[in-house]
Amino acid sequence: MFSGARLAWILLLLCYYMVLVFVDFVPFVGGLAAPLLKPVFAVGFLAAAWTQERGGVPALRQLFQGFRSNVLALCSLGVLFAVGMMIAIGSTALIDDGKLFDLLTNPAPQELDQEAVARRLTETLSDTQVQLGMLAAAMCAIPTLLALWWAPALVVFQDANAVTALVASLRAALANWRPILRYVLSVFFFGGLVPILAGTLVTLVVPAPAGRALALGLMLPYELCFVATLHIADYVSYRDVFHAGETLAPIVHERAPGS
Repeated sequence: MFSGARLAWILLLLCYYMVLVFVDFVPFVGGLAAPLLKPVFAVGFLAAAWTQERGGVPALRQLFQGFRSNVLALCSLGVLFAVGMMIAIGSTALIDDGKLFDLLTNPAPQELDQEAVARRLTETLSDTQVQLGMLAAAMCAIPTLLALWWAPALVVFQDANAVTALVASLRAALANWRPILRYVLSVFFFGGLVPILAGTLVTLVVPAPAGRALALGLMLPYELCFVATLHIADYVSYRDVFHAGETLAPIVHERAPGS
């Protein structure tokens, strides 16, 4: 699906990031609004994939489709996401005495220069307690992530309320844990290891700072394509799990979800 509409998907993704940046600059509420609106914008990507699957072309206007599709339930999912991630991150303090939390909330103290900031980051992430805390945070975040995996799709496509969508998503994820595990490992490989290895190789071959600039120039397009594919995968996996074998109706005979 991404190969069939590369430019449309990348433009959709760039527009999404621009909206997030704009929202983040809104005084007082910007930092809180971004996670709350995440499920709402997720519906936009689902609508774009729904349209493409039926022969259409993803359009920028579909990014805002979620604002016409049970916004209250979608925002409720956003609240759960924010609370779940806060609990997961907060759990690290029980293991590393708040080192990771301090790094996340204050990544670049003004009293430190660039080298000191980089050294602080390296020392913190190499700390055994911090690494154990990150593992604990990941374990705490898993139930929230699984419950939210298909919840936006269930809200917009099946008109489920927030609680029903969360329960159904969690049950489906647990029932399909083997393919989800393979998916997560694939995401880790292509989204984590490949960029790190490629970036390291480039910086070894090309001296800094040109090497860092070249690595960034190569990895940025790759990451955009990768993230766009992940958004498509959310829709495809939803179809595979909840509507396997269903015959598609032509787009001219149906209205886009939420419209």
